[in-house]
Amino acid sequence: MTIEVNPFILLEGTAREAISFYQESLGANLMFMQTVGEGPLEAGNPLSDEEKARIAHSVLRIGETTMFVADLEPGQTRQTGNGLNLCISTSDADTSGQLYNVLKEGGTVDIELGPAYFSPAYGMVTDKFGVTFQIFTKRQQ
Repeated sequence: MTIEVNPFILLEGTAREAISFYQESLGANLMFMQTVGEGPLEAGNPLSDEEKARIAHSVLRIGETTMFVADLEPGQTRQTGNGLNLCISTSDADTSGQLYNVLKEGGTVDIELGPAYFSPAYGMVTDKFGVTFQIFTKRQQ
């Protein structure tokens, strides 16, 4: 039996922008993307062009991790909280610094990037889409 757990980011109409941002900032590879309009539509429930353009599902590959990004269905609202975030682990502080700086643009700094007892460079930032990332640098053995 194989079990896989993947981060899944749900946004309110900004998934396409977030996907582009993660491609640029994290080197994500877009493996799959489908809009609402490309999927099966319910008869008798017409959608606007804007609703059809929303992202129903996408699959991004970042290093060895698969991440999903989509828009909420029309009428759903996002509820923010800090109970789930994404931790990016790197092997060097320079890479951590680059990722941290790109992700904080337009977002907010939760913990300044710097040395911690468990990491030579650790920080936490919430990006412009409201997604919180921990940036963790592994100690060299």
